[in-house]
Amino acid sequence: MTTTHRTLGRLEIASRRADAYSDDDIRQLTVVADEVAVALDNALSHEQLHEGQDRLTLLLDLTNSLVSNLELRDVLSSVMRNARRIMRSDSAIVALPDADSRHLRAYALDCPCDALQEDELIEGEGTVAAHVFRTGKPWVGRVADVLESGLELNPTWLERGFTVGCVLPLAGRYRILGTLGLRRREDKVYTKHEINFLIQVANQIAIAVENALAYGEIRSLKDKLAEERVYLRDEIRTESNFEEIVGKSAVLRRVLKDVETVAPTDSTVLICGETGTGKELIARAIHNLSPRRSKAFVKLNCAAIPTGLLESELFGHEKGAFTGVGEIPLELQTKLLRVLQEREFERLGSGRTLRTDARLIAATNRDLAALVAEHKFRADLFYRLNVFPIHVPPLHERPEDIPLLVRHFVEHYARRMNRAIETIPSETMEALTRYRWPGNIRELQNLIERAVILSPGPVLRVPLGDLEGRATAGQHNGKAQTLKEAERGHIVATLTDTNWVVAGTRGAAARLGMNRSTLQFRMKKLGIVRSKAEPTYLPQRLRRAAP
Repeated sequence: MTTTHRTLGRLEIASRRADAYSDDDIRQLTVVADEVAVALDNALSHEQLHEGQDRLTLLLDLTNSLVSNLELRDVLSSVMRNARRIMRSDSAIVALPDADSRHLRAYALDCPCDALQEDELIEGEGTVAAHVFRTGKPWVGRVADVLESGLELNPTWLERGFTVGCVLPLAGRYRILGTLGLRRREDKVYTKHEINFLIQVANQIAIAVENALAYGEIRSLKDKLAEERVYLRDEIRTESNFEEIVGKSAVLRRVLKDVETVAPTDSTVLICGETGTGKELIARAIHNLSPRRSKAFVKLNCAAIPTGLLESELFGHEKGAFTGVGEIPLELQTKLLRVLQEREFERLGSGRTLRTDARLIAATNRDLAALVAEHKFRADLFYRLNVFPIHVPPLHERPEDIPLLVRHFVEHYARRMNRAIETIPSETMEALTRYRWPGNIRELQNLIERAVILSPGPVLRVPLGDLEGRATAGQHNGKAQTLKEAERGHIVATLTDTNWVVAGTRGAAARLGMNRSTLQFRMKKLGIVRSKAEPTYLPQRLRRAAP
């Protein structure tokens, strides 16, 4: 039976009688055979056309899925159902490697016989699937071919009655991503035409898998970056809000931690500390971290204003930080207390009560508790101010920060005076670190400004003789140290003398007459940490500052 396109087969009619068929019979049978051939050709063409359409639909659906937001496993499970149907197979599986990239697992499958479950491990490194995954070469054949090739036969093949199979690699751009496997119970090996089609399917699946893996990696990196962004945002926020505050010592960090804690609230803050310790900078940092950061920050030094003008100045401002609180006369303390408690006041010379929305940040170098005991400061106002006290440590309690402060002030004044300061001698830095700084940071700042003026060349020249004179004059007038302060200062001075060498015969531990471990324990308890940023040479940009 033939058509103009192809030979389809033959029509056979047999009889026991000799000469049973005449020429007319043969002509009649030829006509019948031709009719059958045409009908069969039409049927086969229709089936092949339908099969071709199914294959094109499968490829189109798979291609569309590459740009969809569907879950990869759901997409591939649908593809496996259609591939198994179109290829007249009994099992279709996409296998991907597990976390260690050594074993394959059934990622998506369509297997009515329940030979495998999703995520089930495909046992054995010598199986056909493992071989294809490792080599990247397709495998097509029968069960007997597997045994003859020396590969391991997956037990489920025999248990489920599979006789032939086709396993193709999912080839990505740089590596094999997994395998596509189909199996049949019918002993009909996959044809070259079928394999070519399945290779197209495998290529599309590989693209989908690679995109999914890339998306997963991107999402993982995005999540990681999000976590890092939160961390860096906190770090940047801390650095930017404390940019005017120089230092990394443990005692200073505790203060800044308190600032971060109280700033978001609307509570009154009382900042205490010696003159020149930077109380105003702490107040400004609280403001910058508060919900009121977009509002004006008004500062008022109560001690610098005559008593007669203090009331008009004080109650003429509705927001801000007030320094010199301990200098406010008793008669004005009552009015300030009312503002804090009732949030209302009357301006000087006016009887009209005004409401205010203010946050008070007070700062003082006086011992308010002692003033209360001496009846020089109202106890109720003290308790109202002392809601959240912050103690700013004197500079001698944070000697680790002195090198950072020196460098900061040298850079500032060298830039302002257009000087090229390149080096700070080590003996100078050691002397500055040992000095007790009764005037705190303000005294250090003024000394460095003078030193920059006196330094015509690249080396900073600090008038250390002035420090020795100040130290001698202050020995009898200075405030008595606590035992803890004395111990801390002595340890820091010894560490500075030994260039922060702890162990060894010339180390600080030996000089102090204690074991290395004991000294390290005391350093940790006292919060003594060597600054990592202790400068010897200034940045290159300052070396080019001078013309």
